[in-house]
Amino acid sequence: MRVDPAPRERCQPVSGHVFRVDRARGPQWYGKYRLPDGRQVQRRIGPAWTARGRPAVGHFTKRSAEAWLERALAEVRRGEHADSVRTAAIVADAAAEWLRWAEHDRACKPSTLTDYRHTARRIERDLGHLRLEDGTPELLERWRATLDVSNRTVIKYLVVLHGIFRRAMKVWGLPRNPAAAVERPRVRASDDIDAFSVEEVHALVRGAGSKPDAVLYLTAAFTGLRLGELLSLRWGDVDYAGEAIRVRRSYNVHGGLGTPKSGKVRSVPMVADVARALAALQARDRFTGDEDLVFPGEIGGFQDATALRVRYRRALERAGLRRLRFHDLRHTFGTLAVRKAEVPAVQAWMGHSDIHTTMRYVHHRDHGREARLLADAFRPAGADLGVDLPA
Repeated sequence: MRVDPAPRERCQPVSGHVFRVDRARGPQWYGKYRLPDGRQVQRRIGPAWTARGRPAVGHFTKRSAEAWLERALAEVRRGEHADSVRTAAIVADAAAEWLRWAEHDRACKPSTLTDYRHTARRIERDLGHLRLEDGTPELLERWRATLDVSNRTVIKYLVVLHGIFRRAMKVWGLPRNPAAAVERPRVRASDDIDAFSVEEVHALVRGAGSKPDAVLYLTAAFTGLRLGELLSLRWGDVDYAGEAIRVRRSYNVHGGLGTPKSGKVRSVPMVADVARALAALQARDRFTGDEDLVFPGEIGGFQDATALRVRYRRALERAGLRRLRFHDLRHTFGTLAVRKAEVPAVQAWMGHSDIHTTMRYVHHRDHGREARLLADAFRPAGADLGVDLPA
């Protein structure tokens, strides 16, 4: 049970002062102040600026250190400072509550929850014992420096940690989110996508170890369906008359059957090569009903995705192709489709929630028409030829 301090303890005046300490890494400014319940708190403000001129970024003079203290005291008086709160909860409690909220209140997809739980386990292992009110940006920065992972993975940890503390603000009254002040590492975004050509797709199909795998590779490359969407595709989703495939669900080995990644049902054009291949596959002896899977396992259930990827790599070797991921078959569709269709149409077919994701494929377009238009703009009036170069 939470025990509030006695009234006379809460009424003690809030006051404080700053002082400078010489450390091995250089002089530092500290602030020391008293809370309304009588507790005294000491916090490092930052490195002291001792040279002339304007202070370097992140350094403090006595005047700016005193300004920092005044802001902290104002937050304490308003009850908004982290030192003013006693939650009696630790980070492990907040992580469990955030995962509960993500599953039941936000209704996240099973695959998303699996990823969240994996990330939260590392956070609980390192920070689970920490009292919520003791979580500071400085402490979290030091923790971030211990993560021996890629910058993308560091960002994933910080996103989850931010969500945990944001939920704690609502549940335990934490006045601020310390993770919000932790700087995220830079990740260089690249729009360069490696994909197969049409000829390479046909070579991959020929290198498949079986007809079902051959049809799977062709369908993946010429429809852009994700692996989970392909594994959950049923014959009732294949509309031969309408020349389309309905993407209604997605299978994840960890989360089971769910909706597509975007959460929306979509329709993808089915070109003649895919329609003929699917029709040939449906001519098999079993698993051909509307509710049967198009690409089932041996007994009609969902395929083992790991075994499928192993067979895919073997097909690449037999075809003499470079070792692109199975997911790059989806990129193959994007790079081929954007050459003939407008970007919003490709976005809808691929199920992208953000058009910027689809824009990655635009540089694969044939810009011959645009080049000819610019040629007319750059040609002098009345001239039939281009620039005359010296001999």
